[in-house]
Amino acid sequence: VQLQASGGGLVQAGGSLRLSCAASGSGASRNGMGWYRQAPGKQREWVATRTIGGATAYADSVKGRFAISRDNAKNTVYLQMNRLIPEDTAVYYCNMVIKNNNYWGQGTQVTVSS
Repeated sequence: VQLQASGGGLVQAGGSLRLSCAASGSGASRNGMGWYRQAPGKQREWVATRTIGGATAYADSVKGRFAISRDNAKNTVYLQMNRLIPEDTAVYYCNMVIKNNNYWGQGTQVTVSS
């Protein structure tokens, strides 16, 4: 499985960005996907998950501001990030777990200026 993330960038506080993650390979269409992020000097943390059935879950820090969605035809998951704050600055990684194996995208940088 390969995951290709894109969509990061520099945005002012209060702005929006949409991240994309395209999945390819065996099993890519049959598994849920999620987003994690890692800020400088901090551990990677979970942000959001969307199961293959469509259920979603969010970290408390992003609930109400971020939305995860998926285009099944394209095997692509999106993370719409609204009302961004400087604390959202991090490298964002998409993730897929297949049979207890973790697959990661290459990461995309999101920087929110105050």
